[in-house]
Amino acid sequence: MENSQLSSHDKDVLTRIFNPSLPYGDNVETDVPLEEIPEVETDEVKEAKRLEIEGVKAAESGNIDKALELLNQAVTIAPDHASSYNNRAQALRLHGDVSGALQDLNKAIELSGGHRKVACQAYTQRGIIKRLEGDDDGCKEDLRNAANLGGQFAKQLLVTMNPYAALCNQMLGEVIGKLRSGEGDLPME
Repeated sequence: MENSQLSSHDKDVLTRIFNPSLPYGDNVETDVPLEEIPEVETDEVKEAKRLEIEGVKAAESGNIDKALELLNQAVTIAPDHASSYNNRAQALRLHGDVSGALQDLNKAIELSGGHRKVACQAYTQRGIIKRLEGDDDGCKEDLRNAANLGGQFAKQLLVTMNPYAALCNQMLGEVIGKLRSGEGDLPME
């Protein structure tokens, strides 16, 4: 049976089977196509991507000022390229400019239409920032959006935010561990 022929109940059951640690009621779409929508590769976008790569390398080596300089250039050259804003947001956050990072993440989501890989990354980053700032509801909303776009890390973070799911997952893990080691039997009715 094709996924499009499944009822919403069937989809919920499959979600429980394939994502057992996801908190109940926090279903995410499992049939979202993960392929990237191709972006028009203008000369400006190509140059922005080159600058992004250099900027990310600079950030990874600890040179945040250089990373920001390169990522600022990328945004200036291709102001409609969502990925540049997403990467600059990370550098801004590392630099301590949380407000600027949030502005760039909002712009990345806007430019991507909320549907591409860059949107998934931006929702995840924004969710983490919101959690650090004590906005758990905003965090969960962003992580659900990222999870719906295929973000496995976002799904894992959602689970860690639900204490009941974490406890249930721990208990289930202990039972399975005992069964594997031969220490316990399943209860019979």
